[in-house]
Formats: sequence, C-alpha cells, structure tokens
Amino acid sequence: MSGTAISDTILIARQPILDSKLSIFAYELLFRGSDVNESCVDEFNGDLATTQVINNAFMEFGIERLIGNKRAFINLTQSYITGEIELPFDPSHVVLEVLEDIEVTDEVVSGIQKYAEQGFTIALDDFIYSEEQLPLIEVASIIKIDILALTEAELIQHVALLKTKNVKLLAEKVETYAQYEQCKNLGFEYFQGYFFCQPKLINGKALPENKLAVLRILKNLQNPDVTMEEIEHLIREDVSLSFKLLRLLNSAAVCPPKRVESIKQGLIFLGLKSIKSWATVIAFSDLEVKITELMTTALMRAKMASELATYFQCDKDAAFITGLFSLLDAIAELPMKSILHSLLLDEDINHALLQEGKTPLGELLLFIIKYEGGHLDEIPSNITFTQLNNAYLAATEWVNIAEQQL
Repeated sequence: MSGTAISDTILIARQPILDSKLSIFAYELLFRGSDVNESCVDEFNGDLATTQVINNAFMEFGIERLIGNKRAFINLTQSYITGEIELPFDPSHVVLEVLEDIEVTDEVVSGIQKYAEQGFTIALDDFIYSEEQLPLIEVASIIKIDILALTEAELIQHVALLKTKNVKLLAEKVETYAQYEQCKNLGFEYFQGYFFCQPKLINGKALPENKLAVLRILKNLQNPDVTMEEIEHLIREDVSLSFKLLRLLNSAAVCPPKRVESIKQGLIFLGLKSIKSWATVIAFSDLEVKITELMTTALMRAKMASELATYFQCDKDAAFITGLFSLLDAIAELPMKSILHSLLLDEDINHALLQEGKTPLGELLLFIIKYEGGHLDEIPSNITFTQLNNAYLAATEWVNIAEQQL
C-alpha cells in the first residue's frame, strides 16, 4: 500500500495523557477510518487500522513529528498480540494497549508476556475487573479505567482491588476538574481527557497585573490599524519579548532568508502580519500557564486553524488568533466574555470564541476541537484526508520547534 493510499484512508491525531502534576506523560495515537462521514470507527477493520496507524506514525510521517520526545500509546489487536503481525519498532517510546474486547486466552497472555519481556510497557484499555483478567494484570504496568463506565462505588472498588497489584492507574474520559480531583484523590497516577481545557473559574478572582500587562500587549498587537513603527516600538519596549522574538525569528520555525539582527529588520524581511503573529505567540506564552499542555493545545489549534482556514472561507490571520485564544478562559481562570471585553478583538473572532451563532470561524474552531479529541462525525466535502493529515502534521512539527524557542 502506498503512502498516499494510507493518508487517504485514515486520519491520525493524538490525545494527551497527563501525570499527577499535569505534565505530559504521553500521547495516545487516535485514528479515524475512511468511513468517518458515514459510520463510527468501530466498524473499521481493527488490524488494518492499527497497521495504518503504525505505518503512518513510524514510516510515512515520522513518530518524532507526532509526539516529540514523549511516549506513544498504540492499540494492539489480537493479530499483533499473537504474533501474526510483527511490530516494526523498538519499545523505548511506545506503550502497547491491549483492547478490552480481546479474549483472554493462553495464546494472548503468552503474546503479551513476550512483548513485556522485550521491554514494551503494557497497558490494559477500558479495564473492567474480573477473575479472567488476572493473568493480564500480572503482566501490565498501566491499567486504564473509563471513569464514565463505572459508578462511583464501582470506581472506588476497582481502585482498591488494583492498588494491591504492581500497576499504575490511568483515568480515561476525564472531562471536568471535579472528576480529575476525585480520581487523583483515589490514587490515579495518569489522566486522559480534556478536563484541562475547561476553565476552572474562581468567583471574584482578579487577573494578576503581570497577566494584565500581557493582555495589553496582545490587545495592541491585534489592533488592525497598528503601523510597523508602532509594532517595532511595542516589541522593543518589552525586553523579554524582543529577545525571544529575535531568537525565534532566527530558528527553524521561521527560516528567514538571512540572520535577523533587529526587530526592524525582521519586519522588513517577514512583513507586519508575520511579525505580529509571532509576537502574539511569544506574548501569549508569557501568561505563565499552569498546565503546559494548555499552551501546546492552543498553539496546535492556532497553526491548524491557519492551515485549514481557506477550506472554511476564513482569513488565515483571524483563524490563527481564534485558535490561539480559544483557551484563554482556561489559562486565566476567568470567563471568556470578560477577557474578550478587555482585548477588543474583531467581532468575528469574538463570536467564534464565544460560539455565538454559526460563523465560518466558529465552525473551523469547532471542527478542530472535535478533531483533536478524535470525535469527528463529518468532514467537509472540500477537504481530503491527506489535506487534514498534512495540516495536523504541519501543526505538530511547528509546535515542537516553536516550543523549543519560547
């Protein structure tokens, strides 16, 4: 099967797995089959899906472009476990997930033991405790529990039973901070779900002065009438912003025609729009984000929105800002509406961020949010799987490079 055929039949995305300190532990590689517009992914052939994920991730795309220096969780089907299909990679950055619907037979247990002996980390997916699962528990290092599939009493019972085993617990489908805090208190070590993207609003909280200063810079950068001279002055007035921008402008993330020695030179080489975008990214990174994946997700959304903007009839710069600012409420722990009131952005961007009405920018942002969670139920007819994969890879690669400079 050619690389083009693979890209045309499967989408790859990643979902973060956080540790108890809310730092990235790993990414689970997600897929959607070519029937995404018509039916659910469960109907897609499991062996073929896993094979295509592996081919895409390790051969066509390059795993480092997808996950950087983190680990990758990959689902294993029975054919892989029993050795009918060999795994073409070493165990250093991979966690093998044993799917919940695989029957526990002697052959399956033997196959998983073989991978564990080779150095692979084994995880049990969507785990429900039963006596027949005991041989797998003895081999596994991580057990993933879908917290929405159990009652609170069942969840507590599962944790109590598994805490007597030599395994770490991973809570899946954690969608709120309350769920995260409950699971953390129960003793879970890892957490998967988009709870960290939800704002943890604190009543009566005021934005600290340092964050207000950053928002003022962001506000001025988004002024549509700002001149090159005003941008140069604004950036030069902030020593940290000047230093970081010059370092980034000379990095692989930008690749200027020759070395940029000053903000003025950068404005001449790259233009006002490009400098405004990069200065916005750097200023945004100075918001002192408590959860590092929030910044990564915001950057991913910004770049992917820019890459897909034309397919949604959106301005690329407006799409970039919409993606970047889509998590401002979670970062600042304040309502989005109050933050936008102080920024005075374009009304189209405001409507998209507040999801007010059906607008092209709003549709684009919603599409990207669904994509990152692996929940796509429809893809616009004017976008191919190849174009989506290219946009996603461009975003991951750009973010990996940019984060090294910020």
